[in-house]
Amino acid sequence: MSRLPLEGITVVSLEQAVAAPFATRQLADLGARVIKVERDTGDFARGYDSKVNGTASYFVWLNRGKESIVLDLKSTHGLEALKQLVAKADVLVQNLAPGAVERLGFGPDDALALNPRLIHVSVSGYGKGGPYEQKKAYDLLVQCESGLLSVTGTEDSPAKVGVSIADICAGMYAYSGILTSLLQRVSTGKGDVLEISMLEALGEWVSQPYFFAEYGGAPPARSGAQHASIAPYGPFDTADGTVFFGIQNEREWKNFCRNVLQKPELADEPRFLGNDARVHNRADLHSEINNALRSLPAQLVVERLDAASIANAELRDMHGFSAHPQLAARNRWRDVQSSVGSLRSLIPPVTSREAGFSMGPVPGLGEHTDQVLLELGLPLTAADR
Repeated sequence: MSRLPLEGITVVSLEQAVAAPFATRQLADLGARVIKVERDTGDFARGYDSKVNGTASYFVWLNRGKESIVLDLKSTHGLEALKQLVAKADVLVQNLAPGAVERLGFGPDDALALNPRLIHVSVSGYGKGGPYEQKKAYDLLVQCESGLLSVTGTEDSPAKVGVSIADICAGMYAYSGILTSLLQRVSTGKGDVLEISMLEALGEWVSQPYFFAEYGGAPPARSGAQHASIAPYGPFDTADGTVFFGIQNEREWKNFCRNVLQKPELADEPRFLGNDARVHNRADLHSEINNALRSLPAQLVVERLDAASIANAELRDMHGFSAHPQLAARNRWRDVQSSVGSLRSLIPPVTSREAGFSMGPVPGLGEHTDQVLLELGLPLTAADR
């Protein structure tokens, strides 16, 4: 295998839950050495569930390829170990409670005084300063505060996104920010201080509905699996199931009327001329589409959509995703080792012609404590053992 892109980069992470671990797992996949510092009870994501052969699905997802060490950061010995790690590291990532890393003596100024080339990364709910700095920020709560729930769900009820989207979003910005700072350091020789808040990260992702509401006078309506500002777009009933499809432009609309609905006269119907008109007359539009499709089998509708180059999809559950023929054809699954056996895992989504990737084992709690302390030349205490 070719040299991994981040080989030689060391990351120390005071991390828990989802956001920071998601960022550092991307770095580990690219070859960085990620040393995950845990308390003796472990990252609490280890206990979120026990669905993967007794191990938490969250932890398996977020922590492959890392080294786990347990340090008592209330002790002189634990702080000395962390100090030596930070002094030699390229990156320090933390998402502890607000102010905790400063109280430990590893805030940005202290850490960069110790290691001027360090990239110091803090992921928090709401960022430093302001009335929300100390407020607890779980994923659902940030979805609420960002306005995401106001545009997600049905007309009758808001709904949260089914994955930890605020955490994932913040983790991705931490990851891309770290890569940017590593590149910058090549030319400047200096470290950096990065701050990522979940609210601001998710705020970027909800900017389209923000602009829609801010300048359009009213927010987009919650529309379930439909699209608030495009029609037709979403699920439609057939004789034996539901198909999902979306129309993006007038060429597709005419093609859809002619070849899928086989009602070419609808293409020039004044109520449906242009996307704004179709959105405004959505109820009439859906009535026309459902009348045309409800007597047809789903497979025939999908075949017509494909033949007409209209985007469409099958509604899959997680088992359906696991068996997706496209992922199988592209050989996108690998086994990752863990203390509970081999775990079939999706490989990283970026495919590079020049660079490989790593999918190391999921670490047990404190599995690498002895090894790392010995590297530092520190004695092993009874607590470490």
